[in-house]
Amino acid sequence: MRRVLLPHHFSEHPAPVGGTIRDFRGDSMGTTWSVRVLAVGDCAPLQEGLQQQLDVVVAQMSHWFDDSSLGRFNHAAAGTWHSLPAAFFEVLAFAAQVARDSGGAYDPCAGALVNAWGFGPTRRHDQPGYAAPSPDAVAALLARRRGQDVALDPLARRAYQPGGALLDLSAVAKGYAVDCLARYLEAQGWRHYLVEVGGELRGAGTKPDGQPWWVALEQVVDADAAGQVGEMVLALHGLAVATSGDYRRFFERDGARFSHTIDPRSGMPISNALASVTVVHAECMAADAWSTALTVLGPEAGMALAERLGLAARFLVRSGGGLREHLSRPLQDMLDE
Repeated sequence: MRRVLLPHHFSEHPAPVGGTIRDFRGDSMGTTWSVRVLAVGDCAPLQEGLQQQLDVVVAQMSHWFDDSSLGRFNHAAAGTWHSLPAAFFEVLAFAAQVARDSGGAYDPCAGALVNAWGFGPTRRHDQPGYAAPSPDAVAALLARRRGQDVALDPLARRAYQPGGALLDLSAVAKGYAVDCLARYLEAQGWRHYLVEVGGELRGAGTKPDGQPWWVALEQVVDADAAGQVGEMVLALHGLAVATSGDYRRFFERDGARFSHTIDPRSGMPISNALASVTVVHAECMAADAWSTALTVLGPEAGMALAERLGLAARFLVRSGGGLREHLSRPLQDMLDE
């Protein structure tokens, strides 16, 4: 059964007469990006402008490059304050708020744990010689993390490096990049578009036929009974959507499966029954971060927090060899019934 999700609010800007869809695409952040714009006239310069927006995000927030703003902060001396670029500070401040609101289920300072489990830029799980960290090594990393809080000074837009704190914003920066592309398009006067970076999406306005940008919520691809969960499509009209799942990136050792999503509280890859969490939100940065945090929290605690914060979320839970779907009330309210 195909179910439809509709936004509560609709744009007052009609599609331009004679508009056609123009496509732009490229590579960034270790993945691909694409943009569809309903345009009249020449919009070729958008290609360069869109790529430049993403290049700024990489230059400021990539944990893969030592010379990024984030890389320089991670390697800074202990006990030092650092002025941050505006975008970097905005994302870090938001990530810190999600960490607080989720009770530590998401942690922007979990870079050392991510690296230890082979999902960082070096000593990766798919490289020769990699060995998963021992319980003692994980415990040592957790003990060290407790003394590595990064303080923020909003007035001066700076951050404090206590020594050894390793930021990793990969669970939020991609969503922020989607928002950056959307804001850039709107600043150029384009109000009808669909933006995608690595599978995270944001849309506004309509297509030439007046229809919204319809997208299907991501399905779990490795479950035998995935087809038992009916397709759900979303009118991406003034909304963004992001999905986190344990099936996307993982490795297996001795019959055990290790997800790339790390629980910062235990220091271990998640092992709850959740296959995926999808979050629909006005901002893709929020959808990206919260889909990760809710995945870490698991079906019960994650749903409870989604309800308390008013997050529109879909949980796909593995059960008896199949999948069970659970929708938060805000997502249920979007169903066209």
